Amino acid sequence: MAHKPRRAEVSSLAFLDIMSCGLGAVILVFMLVKHNVGDAPAEIDNLKKDISTLEQARDESQQRLDEVRASLKKENVDITKLRAQLATKRADKNDKNTNLASASAALDTLKESITKIKVPKKQDLIETSQVNEEEYLLGLKIEGRKIVILVDVSASMTNEKLLDIITTKSSSDRAKVSAPKWIRTKRVLEWMLARLPKTSNIIVVAFNDNAKQLAGKGWMNVNSANIKAILSDANATVPQGPTNLQKGLNAIKKLSATNVYVITDGLPTKGESRFTSLNPFSSCSSLIGSAKTISGECRKRLFRQTIIESGKLNAQVDVVLLPIEGDPEAAAEYWAWTSYQGGILISPASNWP
Repeated sequence: MAHKPRRAEVSSLAFLDIMSCGLGAVILVFMLVKHNVGDAPAEIDNLKKDISTLEQARDESQQRLDEVRASLKKENVDITKLRAQLATKRADKNDKNTNLASASAALDTLKESITKIKVPKKQDLIETSQVNEEEYLLGLKIEGRKIVILVDVSASMTNEKLLDIITTKSSSDRAKVSAPKWIRTKRVLEWMLARLPKTSNIIVVAFNDNAKQLAGKGWMNVNSANIKAILSDANATVPQGPTNLQKGLNAIKKLSATNVYVITDGLPTKGESRFTSLNPFSSCSSLIGSAKTISGECRKRLFRQTIIESGKLNAQVDVVLLPIEGDPEAAAEYWAWTSYQGGILISPASNWP
């Protein structure tokens, strides 16, 4: 559509045209008026100056008129361009609205299909205070045909801080079994037992400086009675003594387990080797001498020697590492071991399970 000049623009053009015509008429009048004047040089010069001034004014008016016409032409072109851009954007908007409507319809369909999915409810073997299938969040799933759970029952399993552990060591058995970390340890064991596959067989071994099976000998069927018997023995166990992981591993070495789960809080403090003959332990007086404390470096060496002497288990090994003060190497060492055995290490939050 052609651009129609606005009324003000038309008036400006008409005015400039009139001015151009008027200037020509003025020039003609001056020529006629002064034609009969004497041919004095001064009059002729004045006439020439007047004509020159009028011609200059005419030229300036013409230039202004050309500029106005050019501006109007450019504005007309810009408006046409803007209208084309607006039409393009409207088309894009319509396309996006169409796509949005399609996506919204697809989302509604998906939501409806999700609400129709029937989620099977897992029947735990025993009632626990925990809710939902938290193994999916942790990455830890209790599975396997022959499952062994190793539970650390050493003195450090009573508390997280070393001072509290030392205090509890000299307390009564009742204080030890009611210590906060030991209560949490039993909750972790209960969580695992509640999620055992019904087709599995189970053995639970408690270890400190000794190793013993809870609630029986040999493989046990997974049923409510056996699980309750295991928990009953766990409740009667008093956490005390050093952490001898090798005792626990030696106890299960010939069981042909498919999956091994370890509940502990750190690296071992005691082993089964003759450390005096092993060069890496020459500076570990707690192992070859009479010192009553063991350094973090010696615990790391002891753990590695324990794994070497126990050999690779033909089973997946997963470790639940509970916190303890002063054992920073534990997480890295257990992570390396579980990776080697095809399992995972988790160090859960304090409110789990």
